[in-house]
Amino acid sequence: MTAAERIGQLFMGAARVPTTSAADLAVLRRYDVGSVILLGRSQVGVWRTRALADRLQSLKRTTKAGRAGLLVAVDQEGGQVQSLSGPGFSAIPAALEQGGWSVAGLRERAAQWAAQLRSAGVNVDLAPVGDVVPARIGTANGPIGRYGRQFGATPDVVARQGAAFVQGFSRSGVLTTLKHFPGLGRVSGNTDTTEQVTDTTLTRDSADVASFRSGIVSGAGLVMVSLATYALIDPAHKAVFSPTVVTGMLRHDLGFQGVIVSDDLGKAASVRSVPPAQRAVSFLRAGGDLVLTVNNAVLPLMVEAVSYAARHDAAFRARTDASVRRVLTAKEAAGVLRCGS
Repeated sequence: MTAAERIGQLFMGAARVPTTSAADLAVLRRYDVGSVILLGRSQVGVWRTRALADRLQSLKRTTKAGRAGLLVAVDQEGGQVQSLSGPGFSAIPAALEQGGWSVAGLRERAAQWAAQLRSAGVNVDLAPVGDVVPARIGTANGPIGRYGRQFGATPDVVARQGAAFVQGFSRSGVLTTLKHFPGLGRVSGNTDTTEQVTDTTLTRDSADVASFRSGIVSGAGLVMVSLATYALIDPAHKAVFSPTVVTGMLRHDLGFQGVIVSDDLGKAASVRSVPPAQRAVSFLRAGGDLVLTVNNAVLPLMVEAVSYAARHDAAFRARTDASVRRVLTAKEAAGVLRCGS
């Protein structure tokens, strides 16, 4: 890979369903962006979604060295967070309802949902939610509990059902993404719309954090890091920019070897005060692998900043090369990496 192609593997840009703009396609192509999230609430069904996914995949060329296709991701949790519907897609109940199902039943249904995504050209689901929302907080939890996105109110339920979801998706060949590490279940504000969201109770060894372990052991390919600050873990950094959270907890404590992806660093209110270029570099320096932005307009600034840092800082270059390898390993698992001509 060229240097530009390697840097492109570190980014997940955005495309609208069922069609995306020529401007967005141009940015994705220009900066060799290696992964894409499908945005919007679409009811066009499996085959029109597949047409867009195929068009996006056509942006990645085949060379003598082979071809690294796109990770195509979507938010397909269920309930109020189901991006793709229409012919060929099941209506997925909210995770809170899924939490009451048997493990075998959830695993089987998850495999069916994943097969539908696979038919639509989607190879990554940005689910399941691993956040634990205690019963005493419930719907007062803005990002998760308000929408019933949690499997349950205790770590054991969330761990058990999250693992079943991951296992079902693995059976159908779609990668899953545990989110939002180390947990958004005890905050009130939503990081998408609130600038300062701080958890004041979670600790590095909390049971809520350990609930992510079962999903990791079950084979989740990605883990998404939250944009909140955790006062008892690293009060000086948002989790997404915290070496303590990203490298210390996720890599070392939980032993996760897959792809660490950021929550949205493009439009989220929580990172509004941080320049886009700094957002990308800080996340990667903390130990992250894949910078997600739903706003393609910031991609040029982010890519150029990461490229500059890689050229001038050998340690950063080595750090990002390791991330590229993790992303390519995920692509191999997703069936979109082909080496050699």
